[in-house]
Amino acid sequence: MPLLARMLASPLFIDIRAGAVDGLAELFTERRISANGQVLVAVGPGQGQEIWDRVKGSLPLAGLFMVDGANLAVAGDLQAALQERAYDAVVGIGGGRTLDVTKYAATRAGVPMVAVATNLAHDGICSPVASLEYRGGKGSFGVSMPLAVVVDLDYVRAAPPRMVRSGVGDAISNLSAIEDWQLAHRERGEPVDGLAVTFARTAAEAMLHREDGIADDDFLIALAEALVLSGMAMSVAGTSRPCSGACHEIIHAVEALYPGTANHGELAGAGALFAYHLRDNHKRFEQIAECLRRHELPLTPSDLGITDEQFAAAVIQAPQTRPDRYTILEHLDLDQDQVRAEVASFVRALDG
Repeated sequence: MPLLARMLASPLFIDIRAGAVDGLAELFTERRISANGQVLVAVGPGQGQEIWDRVKGSLPLAGLFMVDGANLAVAGDLQAALQERAYDAVVGIGGGRTLDVTKYAATRAGVPMVAVATNLAHDGICSPVASLEYRGGKGSFGVSMPLAVVVDLDYVRAAPPRMVRSGVGDAISNLSAIEDWQLAHRERGEPVDGLAVTFARTAAEAMLHREDGIADDDFLIALAEALVLSGMAMSVAGTSRPCSGACHEIIHAVEALYPGTANHGELAGAGALFAYHLRDNHKRFEQIAECLRRHELPLTPSDLGITDEQFAAAVIQAPQTRPDRYTILEHLDLDQDQVRAEVASFVRALDG
């Protein structure tokens, strides 16, 4: 009897440990990515240059590209640089913005990509999605997943604590995204992929009740693994659905209306918390609120650096950011006065 199965896109290699970047040259040869290290290294601001200085001696044939922005123009320049020489692969070293630029360019150029993450701010380290700015705003683009993922805990520990803690918010927001997906299934018949849900839920639950924090290696490893699992969930689903619902609609609206107020993971956690307030799910609301407090993440609009009225304006605009999505926001279809009332009730629930 034949065995029914499906093939899943995934990284060929994942290395999460202190000192992981020292194994880059060996990774290329052992995994048959590049026989002689003829790769292009895309380096972002911050720790990227430091890592390049550390590894360039072992990669004498590597080229260097400085990523100076997270937009389509820079990604296009990187794509052109990849096509100028017969590079075997491209290595993105930096935070989520640098990795998104590298993923996009690698996909368009048709070369494999290795992601070297310097922080754990969100699930972009292993996702098949790149979030890039362009003249008309900011968009999400489908890309190939990294062939390999390297997370060096030495550099993660050296990153600003806010950029590490915020990954917790992105991971636990999966719980809200899953509920939105299942709501769309009940109300619209949208198919739900059970394996994608399993990956996304496992990632979120792995972080929800942990009592340790970013000072502990075990916690950082668990967070890195949760973010990789989230990327796998999106790959399995062929969409960002298992990790993106009302919480991410709110993210996109806040970023469009009030850029620079909070980062992606911080907004994801607060957005998920508000979505659970709308669902009147007190148990999950308290669990997520406690998790955010434990890791010093924002809960209320003022914590995010915006007013209650501004948050309400973002919630009102949120459904327009993803017109094809059906979430608790579209389901309730609240008018402006109702949204303002819900935001006020949300803040009272957290202040009480």
